[in-house]
Order: sequence, then C-alpha cells, then structure tokens
Amino acid sequence: MQVGFTATSLEVVADSSTARSSSDSRITLMENRTEVTEFLLLGLTDDPHLRLPLFITFLLIYTLTVAGNLGMLLLILLDPRLHTPMYFFLGNLSLVDFCYSSAVNPTVMAGLLTRDQVISYNACATQLFYFVAFGTVENFLLATMAYDRYAAVCKPLHYTITMTTRVCAFMVTASYICGFLTASIHVGDIFSLSFCNSTVVHHFFCDVPAVMVLSCSDRHISELILFYLDSFNIYFALLVILISYVFIFVTILRMPSGTRYRKALSTCASHFTAICIFYGTVIFMYLQPSSHHAMDTAKISSVFYTMVIPMLNPLVYSLRNKEVRRAFTKIILWKYDQ
Repeated sequence: MQVGFTATSLEVVADSSTARSSSDSRITLMENRTEVTEFLLLGLTDDPHLRLPLFITFLLIYTLTVAGNLGMLLLILLDPRLHTPMYFFLGNLSLVDFCYSSAVNPTVMAGLLTRDQVISYNACATQLFYFVAFGTVENFLLATMAYDRYAAVCKPLHYTITMTTRVCAFMVTASYICGFLTASIHVGDIFSLSFCNSTVVHHFFCDVPAVMVLSCSDRHISELILFYLDSFNIYFALLVILISYVFIFVTILRMPSGTRYRKALSTCASHFTAICIFYGTVIFMYLQPSSHHAMDTAKISSVFYTMVIPMLNPLVYSLRNKEVRRAFTKIILWKYDQ
C-alpha cells in the first residue's frame, strides 16, 4: 500500500510538473509572440541605384520645406502688418507643416543613406503619434482658413467683429486638441494589439494601416475606430470647406466682372489645388478597408502628403501674396541698410 501510494504520488507529482512546465512554455511562447521591440521598414525601393538620387531629392524637398515654412513663420512674427487672422492661421499652418514633415522625412532619408531601416517599437509609436496629430491639425486648419476666407469675402464689413482674437485662438486651439486627441486614440488602440505574424512594415514610415495590418489580434474594432474617427475628421472639415466656398463663389458671381476674377484667382485657385491634393490622397489612404490597400500604391500617394504638400504650402498660400512679398522685401532692404 505504501509503495503503491508513493508511486502514485510520484506519478501525480510528475504529471503536475509536466503540466506546469507545459503551461510555463505556453506562457513564454505567448510572451515571445506579443513582445515586439522593433520593426523593419521596407522603404520606398529595393534598388540600390535609386537610393542616392532619392536621398538627394528628399533632402532638397525637406530643405525647401524647412526654409519655406520657418521663413514664413518668422516673416509673420516680425512684420506687424501681417498680424491679422489670415496670417495667424498661415503661421500655424507653417508650423504644423514643419512638424508634420519632420515626423517622417529624417527617418526616410536616414534609411536611404545608411540602409538601416530598423525602427524601435517606441520610436515607431512616437512617429505614428506625431504624424497623425499634425496631419489632423492641418486638416482642421484648412477648414478654419476656408471659414476665414468666407468671412473676409462674404461679410467684409463684419470681418473684424467675426474673426476676433479670441475666436481665432479658440479655432486654432480646438484644431490642436482634436489632432492630439485623435493621435492618442490611434496609438493607444494600435499598440495595445499583439504583433506576432511579422514585424516588417510595408511602408517607408510607421503609418496607421501599415502597422495595424501586422497584428495577429482581432483588428475589426481597430479598423472601425480608424474608419469612423478619420471619416468624421475629414468629412467634417470638408463640409466646412465646401459650405464656405459655395458662399464665396455666390458672392464672387455677384461682384463686377474685373473684381470677380481677381477674387476668384487670389482666394480660391491655390487653396483649391492644395485641398484636392491633400484630401485626395488622405481619402485614398484611410477611408477604405485595409484589405483593399495596395502598399506600393500607398507609398507613392504618401509621398505627396508627407513631403510634397508641406513644401508647396508656403508657395500656394503665401508667397504669391502681395503683403508677404512686401514684408519680405522690407526685411531684405532693412538688412541691406544695416
């Protein structure tokens, strides 16, 4: 009896040890599956002959972006005649474009130059956060600028009453709050998922769809959050822009012929071009299910809104403006006199 009891006990202990060992192995396996420390960015191209030309191109674009946007911001700050609501929004747009571009371009250029396109888990989350935050801020700034132009063109006598300092500050602050809140929701949602299938990001930076698709968790809720949140942000801004420009066009049509065409050219053409490029690429990228994403096509469209648009905005919004050219000439002449 005693021997039998001992043998049985040993078998129970052995079975318990085996089960515990198996359970520990499964826990370790699960930990290994979910703990990701870095991602590999595939970049724009695998062709080594294209790396240097692309690096030079992006370096030139980024240099023009930094010079244009920071120069515009400095110009607005230095010239008291540009301390108006319109240029207040333009200054914030320049700041956002600089930050927006800086969240992506340095990483892309470093990858092209060093061929080391590994990005840490935390760096990927940080890049995604700032990219989404400043991209969303720009989205709402475009809407506030459209409303500002509506107030200036359609109600010029009430413009100073409508666009007060408090109203302008509120609109810009609300844009930043919406941007950083949207980024916090996306980053918190995406990086709470488990990454176990692959750590290879089929993109040249950590974009929302490209990172989300790597997760082995159920992505249904995350995709719904991405779709509905971004849909609300984009379509709300587009609705404000559309309504503003409908009233602007109606007002322009009622003006005398010469004034009408000058107003249309100065108020709508450049802004409309930038809106079409920005919202066209954003809608193509984000407002479709992730299964329909062709990553190679997404890379090409992403170049426009991460690199080209921030470079063009100082041109399409400001440098063609007479007040800006006058302020720039004044500063140049002042430095020359000194």
